[in-house]
Amino acid sequence: MGLVDYCATWQAMKDFTAVRSASTLDEIWLLQHPPVYTQGLAGKPEHLLYSNGIAVIKTDRGGQITYHGPGQLIAYLLLDMRRLKIGVRELVTRMENAVIDLLEGYHIQAESRVDAPGVYVANAKIAALGLKIRKGYCYHGIALNVDMDLVPFSAINPCGYAGLQVTQTKDIGITDKLQIISNKLSEKLTESVIKGQNIHHHDG
Repeated sequence: MGLVDYCATWQAMKDFTAVRSASTLDEIWLLQHPPVYTQGLAGKPEHLLYSNGIAVIKTDRGGQITYHGPGQLIAYLLLDMRRLKIGVRELVTRMENAVIDLLEGYHIQAESRVDAPGVYVANAKIAALGLKIRKGYCYHGIALNVDMDLVPFSAINPCGYAGLQVTQTKDIGITDKLQIISNKLSEKLTESVIKGQNIHHHDG
């Protein structure tokens, strides 16, 4: 879907979820956002350490504050969790595993953490995760840092953790561009999360 406005995309996810039915196919939306901070439902304002002119949007996903910007690959998962027969904890694990598998394909060892959802490489966060569940349907998803300006992360406690280091695929020796990684991530998410469900891919 290319580079798209956060608020417009958030509204589109809400609209999609509000009108979907038991026969609606699950979707994965792959995109990037212009620079924006998003603050989850549990978000504390003090995790924004100083203002740098980038807008802060209070959103309806779980979790604390994070940063989105060009060069970060976002995969929004619009899923019928009842049909998939998975709960939120299992979904989070499968999403994390999709990114871990993706990085393993590049011979990069990554891990998830019990205390802080997301994916980490050598203690630096490479992917952040947040979800909203409504009437058995989920939206929001996972953001993987690929080739972006990481400086805006220094203005926040990423996901509520002071001093948390962040990294990106470009900085750990992966030379593939965002489009290739996007295709691979969508495959991994489909394998890991959907397990063969019929799924539409929105690419672009």
